[in-house]
Amino acid sequence: MGTAIIVEDERDIRELLTLHMQSLGFETEAFANGLEAYERALEGNFDFMLLDLNLPGKNGLEICKDLRSKNIGHPILMLTARGEESDLVRGLETGADDYLSKPFRINELIARTKALLRRSKPGGEPFSSGGAPLVYGKLEIDREKRKVSLEGARIELTPKEYELLLLLASHPGVTFDRNELLDRVWSYDFDGYEHTVNSHINRLRSKIEKDPASPAYVLTTWGVGYRFREKDA
Repeated sequence: MGTAIIVEDERDIRELLTLHMQSLGFETEAFANGLEAYERALEGNFDFMLLDLNLPGKNGLEICKDLRSKNIGHPILMLTARGEESDLVRGLETGADDYLSKPFRINELIARTKALLRRSKPGGEPFSSGGAPLVYGKLEIDREKRKVSLEGARIELTPKEYELLLLLASHPGVTFDRNELLDRVWSYDFDGYEHTVNSHINRLRSKIEKDPASPAYVLTTWGVGYRFREKDA
């Protein structure tokens, strides 16, 4: 299964998370300090991260945001004891792939983890159903391998960035509004929190566009949402 990094400052919860990640077949590395976990994650050789929001040294939002800015795209499941929806959405905006609120049920933790792992691997759900690669100019999306290449060089995307790109590219010219993208890619109904989509679009453009300010692939339909360029455009 690979290596899971667990970042949780409450000892009992950290030990519980470690136990259940090991039951899934992970080798685990557990941290109580956010800065220490971040420095370890910069090495890149891990497969999954369970990340608490409130941590000493460096909080979960900072860790997630900084890892994503360095193109470290491994799946991140964020944990939070806060009940406010705005805090959960902030976690998604910084690049987390999913979240789980404390107290959580173990079966839900395991289900969310398995879902993220499926989405991050070749053939994963929900959009990697196979088929011929999608090719738009110098951009290629290999749906079998979940691989995105630009001018022959692989582009590292997070699971959500990939799903967002694949959804748009599979429907060239079709405009999706932000609430629809939240529902289709995140499976959440966060009315009024469209900035989650905007943040991911901006990160996606920074990776696949030569000039993100004047995109060639992921286009804005002003006042509505986003669309992918049509092939003959």
